[in-house]
Amino acid sequence: MTPFGRPAAVSLSFYAAHSVFSDPGDMAPLYTGLPRDPARLARIVRDLMIHRGEGELFGHTHPTDRLHNDAESRYVDAILRILAERNDAPLTERREPGDRFVGICRDFALLHVSLLRHAGVPARLRSGFADYFGTTGFHADHVVTEYWDEERGWLLADAQLADPAVTAHWPVDFDPMDVPRSRFLVAGEAWRAIREDGADETRFGLHGPEDGPFFGERFVAGNIRLDLAALNKVETLLWDVWGADDGEPGTVLPRGVRELYDRVAPVVSGEVSFEAVRKAFAEEDGVRVPSVVTCYAPFNGTSSVTLREVVRR
Repeated sequence: MTPFGRPAAVSLSFYAAHSVFSDPGDMAPLYTGLPRDPARLARIVRDLMIHRGEGELFGHTHPTDRLHNDAESRYVDAILRILAERNDAPLTERREPGDRFVGICRDFALLHVSLLRHAGVPARLRSGFADYFGTTGFHADHVVTEYWDEERGWLLADAQLADPAVTAHWPVDFDPMDVPRSRFLVAGEAWRAIREDGADETRFGLHGPEDGPFFGERFVAGNIRLDLAALNKVETLLWDVWGADDGEPGTVLPRGVRELYDRVAPVVSGEVSFEAVRKAFAEEDGVRVPSVVTCYAPFNGTSSVTLREVVRR
């Protein structure tokens, strides 16, 4: 049984087609002969990538330039080019840590989505908060894949967990290809938990308040902005910022901005309406992606970046 009703064919067709971010471009020949099965594709992604924070887990030290620069790759063709330069074997061949792309959760999800779309499987990125990393009771900033299963509907998948050796390192007692929605709250659900249900905002973020300002309402609002964009196939870097969110981390959201996210949060919660996410993206100035965004790169500093043309069809 599907958890929600079957979406219209136009919605599934939209998510089965590449965005400018997921399109492999001239690197598409690397996709020749790959399987269609979402779980096998997730394992391929896992064996091509290593998270910035996983060096110790793999007994590996990331070269500084890779630690700083790999995850600044906005587009899949750039990710694939880096992988091919380090090891030109087929993508189905597991890489040693030193040959892997050094990324973050968004990169695992984007490559997984790209492989799924190439196989004709509707897929999209979802931004939100997972409770299976780190401190008990803390919901950590995370990005996963949402893909369409003909029998069960939209399922959440975490390609970062596709290697059992990695899964065993975290408190994971579920199938990474079917992440329970109680374990990963999409950004709109996290916002509503805080605003409507009285959840502690300090339990949502990149880390808790003791480690810096990246937590709470403003941070969750940023994830709503990213999630709405991704549902419209604009899958930016997580530190690309625009619109109503461009304020100092840790500061209180202005009343008007809070009201904006009160309106948008339900749109990206629960059973997502394709028409509603398209309408909000087109009409809400505070969340619509402009052609130029501000990139607050963690290692490389702040810059203005002109995005590749985004076709909003």
